[in-house]
Amino acid sequence: MEKVIENFLRYVKIDTQSSEDSTSLPSTLKQHDLAKVLVDELQKMGAEEITYDREHCYVYASVPASVGHEAAPVIGFIAHMDTSPAVTGAGVKPRIVEEYDGKDILLNPEKQIVMRVTDFPELPSYKGKRLIVTDGTTLLGADDKAGVAEIMAMAEYLLAHPEIPHGKVRVGFTPDEEVGAGADHFDVKLFGADFAYTVDGGRLGELEYENFNAAGAKVTVHGRSVHPGAAKDKMQNAILMAQEFQSMLPAAENPMYTCGYEGFYHLDRLNGTVEEAVAEYIIRDHDRNKFEKKKETFLQVGEFLNKKYGENVFEIEMKDSYYNMKEVIEKHMHLVENAKEVMLELGIEPVVVPIRGGTDGARLSFMGLPCPNLCTGGANFHGRFEYACVDEMEKITQLLIKIVQKYAEKRVG
Repeated sequence: MEKVIENFLRYVKIDTQSSEDSTSLPSTLKQHDLAKVLVDELQKMGAEEITYDREHCYVYASVPASVGHEAAPVIGFIAHMDTSPAVTGAGVKPRIVEEYDGKDILLNPEKQIVMRVTDFPELPSYKGKRLIVTDGTTLLGADDKAGVAEIMAMAEYLLAHPEIPHGKVRVGFTPDEEVGAGADHFDVKLFGADFAYTVDGGRLGELEYENFNAAGAKVTVHGRSVHPGAAKDKMQNAILMAQEFQSMLPAAENPMYTCGYEGFYHLDRLNGTVEEAVAEYIIRDHDRNKFEKKKETFLQVGEFLNKKYGENVFEIEMKDSYYNMKEVIEKHMHLVENAKEVMLELGIEPVVVPIRGGTDGARLSFMGLPCPNLCTGGANFHGRFEYACVDEMEKITQLLIKIVQKYAEKRVG
């Protein structure tokens, strides 16, 4: 399983950062750089039915079923090629820390960038393992190049070992997941899998089939600018009114104070002047009823403030982003149970947790492809202190191989 690490160290050096501000497809053309590498590697390893969507930057391929197992369900594995816009993905310098001692890790001696146990108390649990870290100036890209590397290593291994019983396996790699567009042009019919897994989670053992219901909202506040020396009873400061809007949302329902199944309102961006201010929010909850109530509360705040300050002073645009895939996966719980069985067979403790976010799998599930999420072995995503565990990535590659074997054994979901 050493191949997975070779893959990963190669992929993270390719800058594939997506962009929230772009209107192109994909959001950054450099995502094609990794797509082309994957197509070339798939061809060389002998994969079949390779499709490269050059317009939208999707890659699909097949590992044919082993002899006698053609009737087994077609299982797919999906990962995204882009990395988060939050931190630069250019010039990534990965380094393997051999036999990690459980203490602070000096990432960059020159700039004295240190990953401290006090900041990341889970670090000592990796003592004795091998960790892949950055030099502290970029993210690593484990989200989700760890998943890409694991899927590619699985495909190559199965192609090299046709004696392993398995049905047809489909692999897919998507762009722009980090900016919420990973499933926009995913061709479910072309992909042709009966069921699939995204490989886009965290620590070894994580298995997720619940995610947030999600909406995005933009609040535009129209103020009135008057010279501050003559502003009494005339000025309406849009910045202050935007702050007032925020103050009326439930204070405890903020991502800084929530965990587990607790939802939130998150003020993601605020820009403005006295004349106009724009506040951008995301609204999240696992429970659909609570989600709808949160949206209702949000709109009611706007209505109240419009009565106070004048009609249409507060304009609200709101759009649902995705829904909790639990609604779909509950009808296909074999996906969860089979993954748990394989984990236990490999000595992995399954950790079934709700995703406090979303994945391509959430949208794909509602597009007709039931798709829970598996772990990748990465941690601290979207930041300069991101890392991945070599031992876990190798184990996860085994997990993917064993899952397709499990479906060949059972032949049915």
